Amino acid sequence: MSTASEPTLPNLANLEEIFSDEGDGTVGPVRSPGWQGSLSPQGLAVTLIADYTLPVRAWMPSAAIVALLGEFQVTAGAARTTISRLMRRGVLEGSRQGRRSSYRLTQEAAVDLWSGAGSIATFTTQPDSWDGRWTLIAFSVPEQESARRRALRTALRWRGFAPLYDALWVSPNPLTAKGRIEVADLARGAVTVFRARQEELDTEVDRSPVEAWDLPGIAEHYRAFISRWSGLLPRISADGVTGADAVRARTEVMHAYRHFPILDPLLPIGLLPPGWPRSRAREVCVAVYDGLLQPAQDHVRAVVTRFAQGPHPDIRAHTIAGMSAGVGHG
Repeated sequence: MSTASEPTLPNLANLEEIFSDEGDGTVGPVRSPGWQGSLSPQGLAVTLIADYTLPVRAWMPSAAIVALLGEFQVTAGAARTTISRLMRRGVLEGSRQGRRSSYRLTQEAAVDLWSGAGSIATFTTQPDSWDGRWTLIAFSVPEQESARRRALRTALRWRGFAPLYDALWVSPNPLTAKGRIEVADLARGAVTVFRARQEELDTEVDRSPVEAWDLPGIAEHYRAFISRWSGLLPRISADGVTGADAVRARTEVMHAYRHFPILDPLLPIGLLPPGWPRSRAREVCVAVYDGLLQPAQDHVRAVVTRFAQGPHPDIRAHTIAGMSAGVGHG
């Protein structure tokens, strides 16, 4: 089997775990007008802290975090509860000087988030090449091992596979060495992996592997994203989005866009309908996220300065281009 690499994606399972609200009790979602209509308080806090403290893991006063979350209509009590739960989950670590507490991302969370940010930033920018062959994975997991079967299906979805039939999953990309180890461990030997070309049949019941994905549904998500955010571009060009509004827009656009690497398996362009909106969605995301960098960074620094002594140059935003290259914004 070929050992060629599949498109580089973040460790999506790790990212989703970090952004989840597991154990979040009664702290409800924050409504957002974008796709994926709400941001959970824990996911929102992680996004805000990561956006302005990575890659150096700058400290943020707890009062500043509470104030920033308040701009998203999260109450002070809910914000403090969110910080505590992120501490317990190992996403944040704290420091106290007198009566002042500060927090930053743990090393483990920072590594996953910065790696994921770079991978999301480069999503759709990689060369589009395909040798015309499909990777097919057939497996059989005993009915009584339902947890293992779910874990295997989840792992396959993370790697861009979809079920062509119940226990036959397909992807145009080769399975990497790491992927083969993961699949073999979850299937415990009851699995067959092969790479082959489709033989088309002259019959109406011939099913293309592309039909394993809901392409119209994926395209609709892209178009909803484009429609929601492209309307903001004239105001951004006219410097009409500032302060808390700039922070909210950057946070919400990235929250929405980061789901596309999970939703879209990056099928080769030759397999997609004409006018596929993936590239336009990226263009809109870059225009909003990068276009609002300066006013958003200025606002977050101003909020942090209200609760801490002196300037905080380590509080900085970064561009999508910078995340792609693995460097922060100066």
